[in-house]
Amino acid sequence: MTEDLTKTSTNTPAVKQEAPIVPLREEIGVLGRTERIGFWVTHWMNLGVAKRLMTFGQRHIGSLWIYLATYNLMNVFGIENVENTDVDTPLVLVANHRSFFDMYTVSSVLFRRTKRPMELYFPVRGKFFYDNPLGWFVNLVMGWFSMFPPFFREAREARKREFDKFSMRRLVQLCAEGRGHIIGFHPEGKRNFSDDPYSILPAQPGIGKVIYSAHPQVIPVFIAGLGNDLPKQIMGNWTGGPKIRIWFGEPIELQEFYDKGDRLRTHKELSDHLMAKIAELGEKDREKFATV
Repeated sequence: MTEDLTKTSTNTPAVKQEAPIVPLREEIGVLGRTERIGFWVTHWMNLGVAKRLMTFGQRHIGSLWIYLATYNLMNVFGIENVENTDVDTPLVLVANHRSFFDMYTVSSVLFRRTKRPMELYFPVRGKFFYDNPLGWFVNLVMGWFSMFPPFFREAREARKREFDKFSMRRLVQLCAEGRGHIIGFHPEGKRNFSDDPYSILPAQPGIGKVIYSAHPQVIPVFIAGLGNDLPKQIMGNWTGGPKIRIWFGEPIELQEFYDKGDRLRTHKELSDHLMAKIAELGEKDREKFATV
């Protein structure tokens, strides 16, 4: 769901949250009219009462239909690692990316199997979800407007990357402060279409930069068994489709990276470390399910 794209410690008390930042005139000005409307609607849906309403919908409606479509196949491991995190410090979930439905399914599991307060955010490419009214609709019915903030990284529209400066600042803010904030991120930057469920793509440095700047809690997640064909995925729940497995690892200690300089090399090393932790969970899945 996320593409290539930043200080609180889990042991420090929560501080007063700063007001949500907004884009500068020159940043929002590079977007087209449809993209600007899509952004402002989603921006306001992720604030205050509107965000609480969207979260209510995710918890009681969105998670329900995902549960009904997967309950015969779902296997979850390590969910207590999420339950035991500090709700006053944002939590970043870093996961492998095999299916368009990865983070939707993870969010359903979180809502139905934990009691912690949650506000979900999934940074996403702006293309389709922000430049097309149909994309706005998909963001509503699938993510309750949680696919935010948007990044415009299409090579043919390089000028729109000016807006990404805002999105990076906003993402860092979401990862640095906010009670119950959970941010879902795919370090690979794009879906992996390999037939090998345990293969992983190289990590992109963007998530390393975000985490280096924000110092959130970080938990690795490995996902297997989900496909990209929605009707087939749903029917598989009653026709014996592949088991869905979601593994939540323990919080990752990253101080060794915070002690290094704030530069691209550090960001990439941090991102690679995250992918290695995801791969470790994949090996646990291989041991348990590959021969079943």
